[in-house]
Amino acid sequence: MTGKVESADEENGDIESGYFSITATAQEIQKSDEVHKVPLPQNKRTFRALKHWSGECFFPDDPLHNVKKQKTVTKKALMVLQYLFPVLIWGSDYSLELLKSDAIAGLTIASLAIPQGISYAKLAYLPPVYGLYSSFVPPLIYLVLGSSRDLAVGSSSIVSVVLGSMISEEVSPYEQPELYLKLALTATFFAGALQASLGLLRLGFIVEFLSKPTLAGFTGGAAIITVLQQLKGLTGINHFTTKTGFLPVVLSVFSHMSEWNSRTMAMGFAFLAFLLLTRHISLKRPKLYLISATGPLISVIISTIIIYAFRPASQTIQTVGMLEEGLNPPSIDKLLFKSSYLMLTIKTGIITGILSLTEGIAVGRTFASLKDYQIDGNKEMMAIGIMNIAGSCSSCFITTGSFSRSAVNYNSGSKTAISNLVMASVVLITMMFLMPLFYYTPNVILAVTIILAVVGLIDFKVPIKLWKVDKIDFIAYLTAFIGVLFISVPIGLAIAVGISVIKILLPVTRPNISIMGNVLGTQSYRSLGQYRDAKRVPYLLILSIEFPIYFASAVYLQDRILRWVREEEERALMLKENGIKCVVLDMSAVTAIDISGIDALLEIKKALNNRSLQVVLANPIGEVANKLFISEAWEKFGSDNIYMNVAEAVAAITKLIKSQQ
Repeated sequence: MTGKVESADEENGDIESGYFSITATAQEIQKSDEVHKVPLPQNKRTFRALKHWSGECFFPDDPLHNVKKQKTVTKKALMVLQYLFPVLIWGSDYSLELLKSDAIAGLTIASLAIPQGISYAKLAYLPPVYGLYSSFVPPLIYLVLGSSRDLAVGSSSIVSVVLGSMISEEVSPYEQPELYLKLALTATFFAGALQASLGLLRLGFIVEFLSKPTLAGFTGGAAIITVLQQLKGLTGINHFTTKTGFLPVVLSVFSHMSEWNSRTMAMGFAFLAFLLLTRHISLKRPKLYLISATGPLISVIISTIIIYAFRPASQTIQTVGMLEEGLNPPSIDKLLFKSSYLMLTIKTGIITGILSLTEGIAVGRTFASLKDYQIDGNKEMMAIGIMNIAGSCSSCFITTGSFSRSAVNYNSGSKTAISNLVMASVVLITMMFLMPLFYYTPNVILAVTIILAVVGLIDFKVPIKLWKVDKIDFIAYLTAFIGVLFISVPIGLAIAVGISVIKILLPVTRPNISIMGNVLGTQSYRSLGQYRDAKRVPYLLILSIEFPIYFASAVYLQDRILRWVREEEERALMLKENGIKCVVLDMSAVTAIDISGIDALLEIKKALNNRSLQVVLANPIGEVANKLFISEAWEKFGSDNIYMNVAEAVAAITKLIKSQQ
């Protein structure tokens, strides 16, 4: 076997590669004279094809597959009810042993939910009691409708800061508190309506446009903003900016240094150190997780006692004040659907709704994987959506599955969602009988609680990893981070989502095409840019099209393939090699094609035929082959020019060229 190795331009995907005599190639590659014809898929009727497409698109998990197996109407109805209300599945086998575990977990998360609820309400510029309201009604609804056994429902720090920042840009929570409250509740309604609609229509894939890098950048920026906003409570400043940007907050803190309260700061940093210590102990010894979980409640109790015991001396330290006792008051009359602020509430509802959905489903799936069970994403959307709709009518702002509370719930040994019922019961007792105890709770403790809750969301290892793996993901992360930090929360998120969408569109409009060669000793053809031992086949240019061929990429496909041909001809001329006689297009990675793509293939064939070059197709998959056949492109290419795989195409063409020499 005679051979030769040449150096080529890496830009074309070529590395150290070579070519061999056509006789050797035919002997090496062609193991059999048999050439398999490419069959066409069975033709489906329009209704059947539409049914198959809709099933794959909207029901990939086949949620009612168990219903189909039942023989009686009664059993089928029971299975449908169990699907709609997951509580019926595990509720029938509930036992006192499970109740014991759930009760312990519920009491534990309640100790975290009460101070967090009050803190997050203040984060959203709402009266503190609304944080407790939001920890009572939504968990009860999720108990019945939710599919996660470990999700602890309540308000979220990030969602709270987004809700507060978006509405406060147009309505001051201090100057117009009643209007602000109504807008927050209305935004919660729209968030729930969006979430429930996405679940009902099984459109959960829309949420996936928020990529992980985008969410990581957004979360990191929002966490820093949240921490900076707590400087008001940590320093005791009375006059503080309502803006959320990094620079306005920092300027506000340092321009009001005369208002800094030394006693407030001393108490804040002392309890911050205490909470950091409890977290450190829990990290070192996971079995002692209760120390960290109950830390916020212990801080609230101790600080409240201190303020009460030293009342005359502690009057300069701001406290929560009087909280209204009693159950959640109905708030359906507070929802504003006819208002000049309607678009503000819709916009706020959409953004906060998507964020809370993303957080809730991600947390639910995380803990479900640890216990080896699955949750239904669309059912979770409906559950979260319905609980937010009901919450907006019962004085609750946006709630979701909290990661911190869910982690505590999981570590406390929860078995079912009854732990949410226990937590809600403790919150109920608190609202009915214990509200006066919060009168002397210092605001600085709530600020410290928020800081500790969100500081863990800032992970600077993420951008380093993204920079190494994917530069576009890094840009999406950085844009979201900087946009939230220096512009505004919604604009930063919108820009980052835009970059994520561009990332999706880039491979569609500028997809990858690679030149392929034969891996010696095999009948495999791989990219010359990846496999150093792959060699060119004489007279042939083998190109792998690695994307669906749509209208957006049709023109690029034509231009790029013609450029490949030109570059290969120039290369062969420069190295005094044999010129190209045939172009083989590997279609195995072409998952779909439209009429523009078909026309592009025919244009390529026409252009190359005019240059006396043959064009053949290899391994078009079912739907692509069917569309080529229906559009008559199959006939124009000729069935003899469509092969089952690249190996058979190369063997047949090589044999033909050899016979013509």
